[in-house]
Amino acid sequence: MNVVVYCGSNPGNNTNYAKAALELGAWIGDSGNTLVYGGSSVGLMGLISRVVLEHGGEVYGVEPQFFIDAGVEQQDLTELYVVENMSERKAKMIELGDVFVALPGGVGTLEEISEIMSRIRLHLTPGPCFCLDIDGFYEPLHQLIENMHEHDFIEHWDKDAFQFPKTVEELIEGLSKWHPDGVFDNGEQASARFGCRKFEI
Repeated sequence: MNVVVYCGSNPGNNTNYAKAALELGAWIGDSGNTLVYGGSSVGLMGLISRVVLEHGGEVYGVEPQFFIDAGVEQQDLTELYVVENMSERKAKMIELGDVFVALPGGVGTLEEISEIMSRIRLHLTPGPCFCLDIDGFYEPLHQLIENMHEHDFIEHWDKDAFQFPKTVEELIEGLSKWHPDGVFDNGEQASARFGCRKFEI
């Protein structure tokens, strides 16, 4: 399974963010899954990519040329896809991905996971997606989505498709139930749970 992880190019000011990246990366590598991420060597992005590689996992990076020119790409990746701009980066990561996770990050991370939420709603990507709510980092976003639901801007299945696990263990439990074909471990189709289906992109 290709796990797309969106996260900060900075480490943030809470050591629990780095700890979460290490734990998630170790699980991805040990479990035989693959990391898809933005290709950089800095911040939480660099941390999770290195630990996946250390645990024997494969890592696909997607990096715009101007970041490579700045010297921030991660070395020794399984594969590095070089693209022209941020839009191409997002599209390639979605193309490569089976399931989508946001660790703490900035406005770029928010933009990326928001696009996944929109795709779930538009039936272009099977849900769920996961925002790892370490120490309440994503609680404001969670509350905003709850408010959207309360005011009838999104249906119940949308809200359920956007998951906010509070620990890496809870996140891994959710990821472990998901399969690339959009089927949960109990055999339930994503289309049945979220009212969505997977289209060829």
